[in-house]
Amino acid sequence: MSDTEAAAVGSSVRAVRTETKNVVLTYDDGPEPGGTERVLEALREHGVTATFFVLMGRVRRFPRLFAEMADEGHEVGLHGVDHRRLTSIDPREVRRRTGDARRELEDRLGSEVRWFRPPYGLHSRDSWTAVAATGLTTVLWTDALRDWWDRPTDTHLEPVLTAARPGTIMLAHDGFASWVDGVDDGRPPTLDRGRLTDLVIGAYRDQGLACCSLTEALDAGEPVIDVRLAP
Repeated sequence: MSDTEAAAVGSSVRAVRTETKNVVLTYDDGPEPGGTERVLEALREHGVTATFFVLMGRVRRFPRLFAEMADEGHEVGLHGVDHRRLTSIDPREVRRRTGDARRELEDRLGSEVRWFRPPYGLHSRDSWTAVAATGLTTVLWTDALRDWWDRPTDTHLEPVLTAARPGTIMLAHDGFASWVDGVDDGRPPTLDRGRLTDLVIGAYRDQGLACCSLTEALDAGEPVIDVRLAP
């Protein structure tokens, strides 16, 4: 989906078609103290890079964490200015906010930002069109660790252990959106995100799979596209 304007409305990357043994690790809702640094530590120990979908408001609040993420070679995509559902915002505002955030993020990175993941994975026809107009490609996921639930860390491994396959885009989180991000999703889970990352990478490795960022996976494959829009 290199030509965003030619893509069908609602088109999103949901997996990678590849003959390599790679799976894509993605993290949402950061940067966040207590979460992001633990995830980065685990990734560093395994020599793995991932794709982080950041909230611009958090990048501004925690610039050192963001700089650490970027300096360690991880890929950065945009998750939004805050975590409000784009389907609840005027499309003209979605386009303005997303375009401004992309430019700010690129200025901080010193490189191009290609990917966008809408909060909650939700797009309407109008919000998808507004984001596409900024030159970003929407990325969703194949499976999720469901690490927004407050339950024992090991139980989040179920999709890794039961549905592991090359080209999977796995959704994880290095943060938890809250009122400061424009939403109220309840209490954050009591979860060691670094330990979970360590367990996920190890579980994939035991099945002969290696974790990487989205662009790394696409270097040896091609995107699997789905059209997904909120009803």
